[in-house]
Amino acid sequence: MTLLFFFFFFTITITTSAPPPPLHPPPPHPYGLSYHINSGTSANSTDSFNTTWLSDRFFSAGSSALVSHPLNFPLPSEKTLRFFPPSSYGKKNCYTFPSLPSSSRYLLRTFTVYDNYDAKSRPPSFDVALSSTVLFSWRSPWPESTASNGAYSDLFASLSNTSSSLDLCFYGFATDAPLISSIELIQVHPAAYDAPDNIILVNYGRISCGAPQHWGAAFSNDTDRFARSWQPDSAFRKIPQDSNDVRFLSTSNSISGVDEEPNYFPMKVYQSAVTTEGTLEYELEVDAKMDYTVWLHFAEIDSSVKKVGERVFDVFINGDNVTRVDIYKQVGGFSALTLNYTLKNLSSNAFSLKLVPVVGAPLISGVENYALVPIDPSTLPLQASAMKALKESLRIPDRMGWNGDPCAPTTWDAWEGVTCRMTTDKTALVISEIDLGTQGLKGYISDQISLLSNLVSLNLSSNSLAGEIPAGLGQKSLIQVDLSNNQLTGSIPAGLASSNLKLVLLNGNLLEGRVPEQLYSVGVHGGAIDLSGNKGLCGVPSLPSCPMFWEHGRLSKRALAAKRNRYQRQKSLMLLELESQHAKGLPSPFTPL
Repeated sequence: MTLLFFFFFFTITITTSAPPPPLHPPPPHPYGLSYHINSGTSANSTDSFNTTWLSDRFFSAGSSALVSHPLNFPLPSEKTLRFFPPSSYGKKNCYTFPSLPSSSRYLLRTFTVYDNYDAKSRPPSFDVALSSTVLFSWRSPWPESTASNGAYSDLFASLSNTSSSLDLCFYGFATDAPLISSIELIQVHPAAYDAPDNIILVNYGRISCGAPQHWGAAFSNDTDRFARSWQPDSAFRKIPQDSNDVRFLSTSNSISGVDEEPNYFPMKVYQSAVTTEGTLEYELEVDAKMDYTVWLHFAEIDSSVKKVGERVFDVFINGDNVTRVDIYKQVGGFSALTLNYTLKNLSSNAFSLKLVPVVGAPLISGVENYALVPIDPSTLPLQASAMKALKESLRIPDRMGWNGDPCAPTTWDAWEGVTCRMTTDKTALVISEIDLGTQGLKGYISDQISLLSNLVSLNLSSNSLAGEIPAGLGQKSLIQVDLSNNQLTGSIPAGLASSNLKLVLLNGNLLEGRVPEQLYSVGVHGGAIDLSGNKGLCGVPSLPSCPMFWEHGRLSKRALAAKRNRYQRQKSLMLLELESQHAKGLPSPFTPL
């Protein structure tokens, strides 16, 4: 699958005047759960829109910084940032949102700004991925307005029924340090926008026609239960180009059919509209060869339209006549009408929406356009869990960047020292090799390594690992094992004697006990095995013989039982001897003279 880079941002023009305080707190989101993370800060804060921003948390590593011109940014969530120097924290770093309800859906919004915080006058190049799928690609140089003022971006994504956490990961190129200013995760209705769970909806334009400025989350006190942000339409309106030929409508009247599940479209979208006497056309930038879902919003808010047939127009999308609209006929006056269309494999980098009059003038209130991005394969959940357990048990240092998915996205490097491959059905990734020799590791080998059922090669040599070799290490897939020059103790597990092993290096440890014969046969049948430097090993050529009944580095239960039996027999014989001596009148050794 060819990797697609795409991005759509709300680039904002910053003013030094703060927005007005909220008239009243916004209503709760329909499902309650929301996180507003202010990256780079150590304390909670509340902004002028009554949003509570949490101190920076859930990050894997990184450092905090302040933008160069903090007074230019009215919101506290826009003044600070977290950055991830790869030399200290590896190329891949993540925010991991824990303990989320499974089978749930979220809006994820980020704010990204450079503002020359590092005095280098060069914004970084990096990618941003949600779990296994790359979604945004930042490349230096950035547009000057974006670098200085920042940009918002957002998407809708679902959490599978097998996961309870969500990773937002950053991958730097060369020596560039990825950065992020704020992250918001807001639970929405699971059926929002009617997208399958294996599809991410990336915002390529959310337009409020007739609105004079941005509104919604981060821009105004206006309510949107999904915390969406809406842009004015002027930058996207192609025909008519002269605003004098455009009529802007607005109303304070209530609109019926709004703020309803599953999409909870806010009333404000339908309380403004654009109309013109001729054709009305909009054009949005998109990425070619992708699928999109388009949502069109209408409401007849012109009180002069009182009956069916007074306003009729055709809707053309990329030249195709997709429908004829008579708002009053379909829903009546002051009532919301929403239409949805899916565009397959667009051939150009532009999305065109044209409203052509049939009777009267066309009218529109809002447009939303989302790219339908398939979720890329990720590491099998059990194997991902095993690798995270190994990260903890081996005490992997931050510099190695063991964060997020071990293998995905596939366009990024896997975790340092890890090699992955795709399953034969192309639906998941598995771990095939681990090469962590001479990394200064001082932990132990987690038992969960047994879950890596596709592991072919394991090299943990020349570290300072202690503890025993896990009993589950010995997958049939395993061909090479190098655990040499550590401080491993205990016996060699019988399970390690895999028939497929070709190389076994266990030398230079503190192992003891009988060596499994099948394991030793690796060397006999053309492979290589080195057990030297383990004074306690026994039972195969070149090593001492094992004591009778020696198993697993100690006397077996049979040996212990035999030893007890010999003791009991010796004790019985001694008592018989004493009784015989007493019968013959000889003094007992237990009787004082």
